[in-house]
Amino acid sequence: MTATQKFTKGLATFATDIAQGFFEITHNGFALLGLAVMFAVITLTARPEIRQASEVQLMSWLQARQSAVTGVTGVADNVEAVDRATATNPHSLPKQQAAVAYWLSKKYNVAPEPLSALVAEAYETGNRAKLDPTLILAIMAIESGFNPFAQSSVGAQGLMQVMTKVHSDKYEGFGGKLAAFDPVSNLRVGVKVLQECIARAGSIEGGLKFYVGAGNLEDDGGYAAKVLAEHNRLQMVASGRVATPILPQAIPVTHPVKPQDATENLAGHFNS
Repeated sequence: MTATQKFTKGLATFATDIAQGFFEITHNGFALLGLAVMFAVITLTARPEIRQASEVQLMSWLQARQSAVTGVTGVADNVEAVDRATATNPHSLPKQQAAVAYWLSKKYNVAPEPLSALVAEAYETGNRAKLDPTLILAIMAIESGFNPFAQSSVGAQGLMQVMTKVHSDKYEGFGGKLAAFDPVSNLRVGVKVLQECIARAGSIEGGLKFYVGAGNLEDDGGYAAKVLAEHNRLQMVASGRVATPILPQAIPVTHPVKPQDATENLAGHFNS
């Protein structure tokens, strides 16, 4: 074999080795990519709150990219204003939910459209959390009267009056602590806190005491009784036994104040 032939054969072997190596690397890379995608799908399926947060972040990124490319922001904002509004046509709700929305609207003097959105979210979130949706709505009614911007003197904020400072970690998936004033985010975080309280107490009534910050006290100022009474009325409305709306009392619930060891309470309503 001549030197030229040897050189040609060696070059061919070298090229073959490179091609084989490239194939193996690419093949392994696609395999790793497939595993990564599979684990991501499993995670998003098992953790709906991560999926929801990812959807929000992705949509925000896409909107920002669109604005950067087109240079148009004002027109897009106006077009999307309806989409950003937390409101739903009550006629689009199932009959049971629509009845609850109209009843709450009349009792608490809140427009039925935003209340319909909250009712629908309460039912969806409640079903996922295995909590009665009317219990979630009852807590919002007693805590804030459905005012998403409510704030107590000790810093409990939003519809479900969650202590943002105590539960700031729960808002990370929603963009940060300012999400406390987003109705849907506050509702979902409040439900997480309620779940923890009920699990800790072992009962709904005991969980409500923890939620209001009276878990270690004998008296919760009548809070649990008020929530459960409203819960019962909402169950009657949802079942078709319409209760006559009762005007909310002008005097708020008297909350117990625990001067020490306040950080033990999961909801932390009265942490200073």
